[in-house]
Amino acid sequence: MKVTTERMENCQVNLTVEVEPDELGESLNSAYRRLVNKVSIPGFRKGKAPRAILEQHVGKGALLEEALDRLIPRLYLEAIEQEKIEPIDEPRMEVEQTDPVIFKAVVPLKPEVNLGDYHSMRLDSTPAEIGEKEVAEALERIREGQAVWNPVDRPVAFGDLVTADFEAVIEDKPLLNHKDMVYEVNEDSKWPFPGVAQNLVGAEKGEMRAFDVEIPPDYGLEGFAGKKCSFKVTPTEIKEKELPEVNDEFAQVMDCDNLAALKEKVTADLKAMAKERARQDLRQKALDTAVELSKINYPPVVEDREIGSLIREEAQRVGFNNADEYFERTGKKREEYVELVRPIAMKRISHTLVLDKIADEEKIEVDAGEVEKRVEEIVDRAEDKEKARQFAALPQVKGGVEQSLRTQKTLDMLVEIATGGVKEEEEQEEKKDEGEIAKEEVNKE
Repeated sequence: MKVTTERMENCQVNLTVEVEPDELGESLNSAYRRLVNKVSIPGFRKGKAPRAILEQHVGKGALLEEALDRLIPRLYLEAIEQEKIEPIDEPRMEVEQTDPVIFKAVVPLKPEVNLGDYHSMRLDSTPAEIGEKEVAEALERIREGQAVWNPVDRPVAFGDLVTADFEAVIEDKPLLNHKDMVYEVNEDSKWPFPGVAQNLVGAEKGEMRAFDVEIPPDYGLEGFAGKKCSFKVTPTEIKEKELPEVNDEFAQVMDCDNLAALKEKVTADLKAMAKERARQDLRQKALDTAVELSKINYPPVVEDREIGSLIREEAQRVGFNNADEYFERTGKKREEYVELVRPIAMKRISHTLVLDKIADEEKIEVDAGEVEKRVEEIVDRAEDKEKARQFAALPQVKGGVEQSLRTQKTLDMLVEIATGGVKEEEEQEEKKDEGEIAKEEVNKE
């Protein structure tokens, strides 16, 4: 065979192979021996018809197709080995001509990443200020979490929790038929559809409310969007929310001595969360900056795989078994959705490739002990620890944990670079504080 290669953009190579006549002849003979034992030809027992008769019966094109189906994959493998090409996926192949036989293969290659000078980047990060307003809002959230629901003998009002019998029909097709369904009557509620809560306000216990709501055109599931839904709802119990007073007694329920101690604890927790959010933001900024500084090149198949992964994730998230079922049931157009998620896929690819390249450059490694420690943490958080331990023992799971730890280490290193030694200053400050505490202890003695 004669092989020529042409480097293409986006990490691909165009491989052209011209098949030698003797290679094709041998393959045609093999194809004849296979087909003659499969095809029934009048006047001949299977396997006994001459090649000329077989060609008349099935056509020369069918014999050539049978020959090329086996010949081309074999010659492709020989060609990439001869040219020292390392594909990362299956090629796109086509037969360009048949006399002589010439086929082409567009071969996807490993992505290329040329890192920029990420060591020169400098970023600032300041945690959000925690003041009285933030503490008050946090206390209100805690208060809401400690609320109790008390039965009342009055009509339904916004903010109530009702137990009700729900029936809902769309175009004569049942949607809901639930007894004693618990429903929180919030003014901004969009479940099951906007307008349901408003129609329940003022209803008495035992009173059946019949009403229609128009489903918004932009509703998530296109099968429902723009249609009318008819409801019959009968409240059987009405409860209102009772919030506790925020005082010393409330603080003691929250394991604090008094309200002042609870506020101190809430403030400390908020500051810790703000610091962590700021660090997460800084990680993202550092990674985005490293990507901007880099030149990234990859074959289209990498993007196609990532888009496919995003679609599968979305399908599973909303309860569908696969992408085909997702598009069929939601009415979304595959082509439109692909273009919608393409920017997300491109960003994920860029981030992954740059992080992997930096990890390689910086020789970031994860030892077995670190992997085992993280696996144990995962198992400890699981309800069924034995099942989690068996799952975590799978090689692919441990490999995923190792990759995750390597990524985390790489991001932490980028943050350290981006902050220009802030970490060292923090460590010096901690040592200074430790020194002051030690002096105090000595003075006490």
